[in-house]
Amino acid sequence: MKYDCGITKDKKWFRYRAAAIIVEEGCVLFAGNEIDDYYYSIGGGVHMGETAEDAVKREVYEETGVHYEVERLAVIHENFFNENMGTLKGMDCHEVSFYFFMKPRGTKQLNSDSYSQGVRETMHWIPIEDLDKHKAFPTFMKDFLQSEYSGIEHIVTDERV
Repeated sequence: MKYDCGITKDKKWFRYRAAAIIVEEGCVLFAGNEIDDYYYSIGGGVHMGETAEDAVKREVYEETGVHYEVERLAVIHENFFNENMGTLKGMDCHEVSFYFFMKPRGTKQLNSDSYSQGVRETMHWIPIEDLDKHKAFPTFMKDFLQSEYSGIEHIVTDERV
């Protein structure tokens, strides 16, 4: 059995996550599902004993049905938030995510048939310039993708209310 690198104690939740930034034809790939009213980045929990790079390749394949190659590490994101629904309802959450640029393939075609915790996921190519018109997490993505990024960015987001 595989275990994600995360801890839940009392009303606190922490997770180490690997995520992908997949850009094709001016669009960035996000996931959605049948329950939540927002989009989220492709990725998931890093398993114990797994590198972040291996985790992102595994997660991308699980969610898209396509083997993408890693281009480079782009962002280390520390995210603080409170969850109001689902399995994390009422939790004070802290997530550290490594975001990797994936090498473009020259096509937006996917073979996705993904389920997360029994809920069907759908993939959505969102034009980068329209990201602010969608409820999409992480919230830094549009500004980051429209900036002159180089090296590895460290971004801290605190969305606790």
